[in-house]
Amino acid sequence: MSVALTTRKSSGTPSRRRLGKKRRVPVSQAGGVVNFCIAGSKARPDRFSSETLIQELEKGLPFAELEALRDTLGISMELLARRVGISRPTLHRRKGLGRLTSDESDRLVRFARLMGMAVHALGSADHAREWLAAPQYGLGGAIPLDYARTEIGAREVEDLLGRIEHGVYS
Repeated sequence: MSVALTTRKSSGTPSRRRLGKKRRVPVSQAGGVVNFCIAGSKARPDRFSSETLIQELEKGLPFAELEALRDTLGISMELLARRVGISRPTLHRRKGLGRLTSDESDRLVRFARLMGMAVHALGSADHAREWLAAPQYGLGGAIPLDYARTEIGAREVEDLLGRIEHGVYS
C-alpha cells in the first residue's frame, strides 16, 4: 500500500508525492501487542486472541513494538536490545528492515508481559518500572529485567510478582 503525501512546490501549488510501503509507524500508533500484554484484555480483546498472538509472533513483530516497550520501560534502546538478546549491529539491521524475528518477538513479549504483571501487582506503571529495574531480595538480589533474560528466570519473576500481589512476602 502506498500513501500519497501532499506537499507545496515553491510556486505555492500543491503536488503529490508517493511514499512506498516502507513507512515508519509512529510509536504512539504502534505497540499493539506490547500494549495488549501490559494492559491485558482491556486493551483490544477483539484483536488479540491466543491464535492471533501466536501468528503475530511467528511472522515477527514490527520494530515499532520494540520502541513501544522501550518507551514503556523507560530504558535505552541499547539496554532493552541487550536484554532481549539483540546485538547492536543486529538492532540496526532490524530497524532498517522494520521487523523483528520470531524469536526476538517472543522475548520482547516476555518482557511486555512482565511489565503488565508488575503494573497489576504494584498498582502503577511508575512503581512497576522502578521495581523491575531494582535488585529484588526475592530473586537473590538480582534485577528482574536481567533475571528474565531466560524463560526460567522470567517465570521466577512472575512467581515473585504473584507472591507480592497476594501478600506473601519473600
